[in-house]
Amino acid sequence: MATPEYWEHACAELATDDPVMAALIERYPGVALTTRGDPFQTLARAIVGQQISVKAADSVWARFAGLVQTVHPERVAGLGIDELAACGLSRRKAEYLRDLAGHFVDGRIEPSRWKRMTDEAVIAELVDVRGVGRWTAEMFLIFNLLRPDVWPVDDIGLQKAVALHYLGSERPTPPLLRRHGERHAPWRTVATWYLWRSLDPAVVQY
Repeated sequence: MATPEYWEHACAELATDDPVMAALIERYPGVALTTRGDPFQTLARAIVGQQISVKAADSVWARFAGLVQTVHPERVAGLGIDELAACGLSRRKAEYLRDLAGHFVDGRIEPSRWKRMTDEAVIAELVDVRGVGRWTAEMFLIFNLLRPDVWPVDDIGLQKAVALHYLGSERPTPPLLRRHGERHAPWRTVATWYLWRSLDPAVVQY
């Protein structure tokens, strides 16, 4: 699994400017953001895991992967809704997976373009898929593309961590959280990752 080349440099800059970040970075040494690398699988996992527990999502994913054998857009696009639903997926999620696969198959989503695209342009392309909202797209930017400056203001964990460490436990509004994030630019992804760790030391992957 790949780790961002910018990680150590970003940590050094964040620690220099912010005592809270310095303490968190020191608390969790030797770990960093990593990517699984496959865009379709990452997005499919995100759809499967929506609104269910991690354990349930892993169980459904295992059955889904067993059915399709190769988690590839062409394979998923060729399956019917009933076949996908038999894996434990809701019919709505089965439809979402079919729609996602269709976007890859017909070129509406083309990962090779993303290196040349801004974060907002990638988000706009992803939210065109049924079942993919802005939060899911931002998680994709963080966990798959390893973009360095993502600040997901709708994320509950980030809200809680900023409240805990910076705001005397008062939950920030989205505008306040957005303004707060400016202090961590251009490394807001890295700051987000360490703030998440402060609530749950387990390293999350998508």
